[in-house]
Amino acid sequence: MLDKTTFEYTIIRVVPKVERQEFMNVGVLVFSKSKRYLGIKYLLNEKRLMAFSVEMDLELLKQYLKAWELICQGGPAGGTIGQMETADRFRWLSASKSTILQCSKTHSGLCDDPEKVLIDAFERYVL
Repeated sequence: MLDKTTFEYTIIRVVPKVERQEFMNVGVLVFSKSKRYLGIKYLLNEKRLMAFSVEMDLELLKQYLKAWELICQGGPAGGTIGQMETADRFRWLSASKSTILQCSKTHSGLCDDPEKVLIDAFERYVL
C-alpha cells in the first residue's frame, strides 16, 4: 500500500438538453497529483448520440472534446487553461457546468498506475 498513490476521476457526460437532465457518458478524466498525471479518454458513438438527440451538433462536440484533450496535455496549444498547473487544469475541467459537456462528481482512490485507472474507468463507464 505504501507504493500506491492517490488519484481522482470524473466521468465526462454529454447533456444535449440541460433542462431535461438526461446525459450519455462519453469519456473519463483521471488526475494524480503525485504522478503529475492528467489523462482523458473519450469516444463519441455518433449513431447512439444522434438517436439520443437528433439536434446535436457533433462537429461542435468534437471540437469541445479536442479542446479538453489539449488542456489535459498542457502547454500553449491548450490556451490559457492549458498553461495552468496540472491540478488547476483538472479542477477547471471537472468543475460543475451547465453546458453540453459536463462531468460527474469527482471520485477518488489509490492506485499504482493512473493510466490503468483511466483505461479501466473508460471501459466500465463509457463502453
